[in-house]
Formats: sequence, C-alpha cells, structure tokens
Amino acid sequence: MPNSRNRCSLEFLGRCGLGVLVTAVWLGRTRGCPCQLHPEPPPASLPQTSKKLVNSVAGCADDALAGLVACNPSLQLLQGHRVALRSDLDSLKGRVALLSGGGSGHEPAHAGFIGKGMLTGVIAGAVFTSPAVGSILAAIRAVAQAGTVGTLLIVKNYTGDRLNFGLAREQARAEGIPVEMVVVGDDSAFTVLKKAGRRGLCGTVLIHKVAGALAEAGVGLEEITDRVSVVAKAMGTLGVSLSSCSVPGSKPTFELSADEVELGLGKLVTPWVPWMATADEIVALMLDHMTSSSNASHVPVPPGSSVVLMVNNLGGLSFLELGIIADAAVCSLEGRGVKIARALVGTFMSALEMPGVSLTLLLVDEPLLKLIDAETTASAWPNVAKVWVTGRKRSRAAPTEPLAAPDSTTAAGEASKQMVLVLEWVCTTLLGLEEHLNALDRAAGDGDCGTTHSRAARAIQGWLKEGPPPASPAQLLSKLSFLLLEKMGGSSGALYGLFLTAAAQPLKAKTDLPAWSAAMDAGLEAMQKYGKAAPGDRTMLDSLWAAGQELQAWKSPGANMLQILTKAVKSAEAAAEATKNMEAGAGRASYISSARLDQPDPGAVAAAAILRAILEVLQSQGA
Repeated sequence: MPNSRNRCSLEFLGRCGLGVLVTAVWLGRTRGCPCQLHPEPPPASLPQTSKKLVNSVAGCADDALAGLVACNPSLQLLQGHRVALRSDLDSLKGRVALLSGGGSGHEPAHAGFIGKGMLTGVIAGAVFTSPAVGSILAAIRAVAQAGTVGTLLIVKNYTGDRLNFGLAREQARAEGIPVEMVVVGDDSAFTVLKKAGRRGLCGTVLIHKVAGALAEAGVGLEEITDRVSVVAKAMGTLGVSLSSCSVPGSKPTFELSADEVELGLGKLVTPWVPWMATADEIVALMLDHMTSSSNASHVPVPPGSSVVLMVNNLGGLSFLELGIIADAAVCSLEGRGVKIARALVGTFMSALEMPGVSLTLLLVDEPLLKLIDAETTASAWPNVAKVWVTGRKRSRAAPTEPLAAPDSTTAAGEASKQMVLVLEWVCTTLLGLEEHLNALDRAAGDGDCGTTHSRAARAIQGWLKEGPPPASPAQLLSKLSFLLLEKMGGSSGALYGLFLTAAAQPLKAKTDLPAWSAAMDAGLEAMQKYGKAAPGDRTMLDSLWAAGQELQAWKSPGANMLQILTKAVKSAEAAAEATKNMEAGAGRASYISSARLDQPDPGAVAAAAILRAILEVLQSQGA
C-alpha cells in the first residue's frame, strides 16, 4: 500500500483503496501530493515483521484454539479438524445446533461464544482466512450424529465464508441433514451499497446470542432462521482504528501516518476530520454516519428508539480508552433521545492487536431483549445486569462529614484564635520558601516541592477565610488532613494527611502535653507504616523523627512546653541539614545517584520550617 495520500481528490482515495482517512489539518507541514503541486517527502521505511508470542506461524491458529479448549472443560476439539464443539453434545438431542466460524485472529470470536445458550460449535480458519469446507462439513456431521434436529450456520458476509459454508451446507443437505444458513452483514461504512453487500462484523455476536437463546428454548430450525434474519437487518456496526494489525509472520496490513486514523476500516465514509479530534467527536462522527438516512448501510435509530449498544475493542485499545469511548457513546446516544437498554463493553470480535474500537447498535423491543438477557455459559459473553442503562441513577451523593460538637466556651474561642495565628504564620513561611524548596527538589525530584507546599498553604488560607477553625485539636487536625489530601496533592499531601489523621486520635480524649507527645508518635508511626521510610532515608521523616524524640520529654511531670519544643525544633533543623550527607532510601530521590544529592532534602527542610513557625507564634503569645 502506498504511503502517499492524495489531498486533491476523493477519487484518488478510492483508487488507492486506502479506506477512510481521518487526517490532521496539515500541522503546518507540506505533504506530498500526486498532483505535483507539493514536494513529495522521502518514503518512510516499512516496519519489519511484528513480534508475536507464537510457536510457529503455520500452527498459531491451532495452538490458540487448543489453548482455549484446554482451559475450558465445556469444550472439545474435533479430531483432525480446527473445530471446537460443546463437550455436552448429547444433551442437545432433539434441538437445533448452531455453528459459526471464520478466520482466526478475531478472538474471542468465535470459539469464546460456544456454550449453552449460544453456539454449539465453531470452525476456525487460519488467521484471516475462511475455514476449510471439509472441516465445516465434519462439524455439521458431528452435531447431526449427536441427535440434533437441524443445524443453522451463522456466517459473516465475506466471499470466502459464504462460499465455503455454502458448499458445506449443500453437501450436508445432499446427505439428508437439515441445514440452513444466515449470512450476517452489519457493516454501516458503505454510503453506496455494492453487489457484495455489507460485511459481517461484531453484530454477528448478537446473532449468536439471539439464535442461541431460541435454540435453548426448543424453537425449530425454520423459525430460528426467520427470526434471526429479521434481527440481522436491524443493526449496524462501524469501526475506527488508530493503526493496523499484523498477521503473524507478516508486516502490518496497512500504514497510517501519525496524523491519521481510519474510519470504516477499509470503506470510504468521509474524507476530512482532524485527527486531533477528541474521543467525543470521533464517537459523534461514527454515530452520525451509522444513523444517517443518506448512508445506504445505515441503521435507522430515530429519537425514542431502544437499542443494545456494543463497544468492541478491536484488540489493542487500552481499557482506559475503551471506557472513554463507552461513556462518549452512551452520552451521545442519550443526547439524541435514544434509549439504551443494555451496553456491552469489552472485546468481542478483535482484529489481532489492532488499536481501535467498533460500535454496534441493535434495535430492540422487550421480546428481543429477553433473548439477549437469556442465560448462557459462553465464556466470552459478558455478565451484564438486566437493567436499562438509560434512566438509571449513575451517581450517589457524597457522604456528609460528621457534625462536630460546637466550641462554645471562652477558652475554646481563645484557643481557636491562637490556632489561626499559628496556621497563618505556617502558611506565610511556606509561601516564602516556595522557590528555595523547588530549587532543592530539582536535584532529586520534579522540582515542585515548594509548589506543592505553597498549594497546601493557599488551601489553608482559603479555608481560614471561610470561618474560624475548630478549637478542638483532634477536630482541627482531622480537618487539615482532609484539606491537604484533597488540595495538596503528590506524596507529600498523602504523607501529611496520614500524619495528621493518626495524630488526631490521641487528642480526642486529652489535650495535655503527654497527649501531644503521643500524637506525634502516632503520626510518625503512620508515616513509616504506609510511606515505608525510616529515619536516615533522607525524607521529611528525618526532621519529624528528630523532633519527636525531643518531644518525649513532654510525657514527664512538670515538663516545660516551650523549652522542650525549642529543643525539638533545633533537632529537626539539624536533622534536615544532615540529610545532605545521607543516601536516599525512600521516595523519588532513592532513584538518583547519591553523588548528585549534595543538598538537604526539601521535604525535611519544609517540615522543620513548619515546626519553627509553630514555635515562633507560641513564643510570641507567651504560651
């Protein structure tokens, strides 16, 4: 496939067979063009054969099917053929059998949908290759000999599949075996239908499900054939890919530039859409085309319609992206007045490792929905709740914080004022240290330690403007913990939050000096437990630990609060300075060579500065 893309005529796109190119708006670059008005860039080298975890290229389809059967006791292989069947075929006596299949590489389709309530068996071809007629016929004979009353072949609309399954059907009928065939074509990419018709895509899986439910209920072959034929005409599928996949032993099947995606997967849909489009915009484009009456292959979904939505991973899309696409599809459909009965999200019919997604819409009523909801043991069918997506409440109100007892005493009011002074000075101190802490952090981290602490300081300042803080030390520390966890961010926010949450517990019963010493102990213990740091690891814990050792003296009778606190602050500052000579044992700095760590740890410096600010306010108040 050529790399050049004609930017002058849609006819050229059709001649090259490049499918739908969703292309960026030039990005300020001049692209090569066959009209010769623009210079042609040098051709990019083609990628080499892609890496695959296979034993051999020739045997990969057999090995994959064998692996599925080996891990699923409800499946068996048909000897001499690439065929998987239900292991309980004898239980199907007197019922209709359902067979499907196609080329391998579309896993979990189709063998993942074998089970009670879905397929009886599957015939697999080599990768992206129709299965052999002999294997299809062998599968038909196997289910017939088990006592089934007829077989329905569910075939995707591709020339090879139609020919091979059709020939096997005719041979089986010549042997007196009742066999019918439904050809599924759900591709909504075509703006103009051609003789070959619509391709069979992920919607085929829904036909497996509907037919399986009918067969399980004992419905006859002719009725199943008629009913699923009607269902197959009420659905559409459209895919989009970010790049190609690669068949084992081969190079990628096609190439897309960095500023292109392909919509429709090989069929011309629309020529110009920026690649920088968001997921919401891509999904809206897909749904617009799928439902547009100007599109010959559209599925009519007027407002008020009820649908089953399938969001299908084509193999290489991340779960994160799949969730974003699913949300976009639900929101877009509901915004159009479409009611979503069920949403199936996952990998149903892939194209090896192709990073892309397809959307399938099936128009449903209550009887059809019951068939979709019917029980199945097929391993790849999702366990979806039998609840409508549209109309369901999707969020719950956040829990309210427990009401704190009001501080009504004069002493409480004075304590609250003192706490405001302490917090304000701590904030002023941290804001003044922002650049210094960032400079220290550049040697061993992201260079944002000062920014993180300033963010915390501004959050506290904003909180203080809302009203006086609680006078209860336990309540105050708990409030600060929630505030820092929400606003400060980073590991510092989590560590301060842990420290304050744990420190608040001993202060619920008492607020004397021994209780404050116990609070320091509890905070340090929590930091070590969850942060995995220890004294000497060159972290903020070093400063706090040194202060905590001095504050043990508060537990002695007659302890002088300010005198001991002064010693604790000096010890914290000395410990912070000593971190310049330590080898980092925890935190981001532990990944940096010790030869580069010749400055104090910024977290330890910040913690010591906080303690110094607290001391200065208490000294000024004569506490």
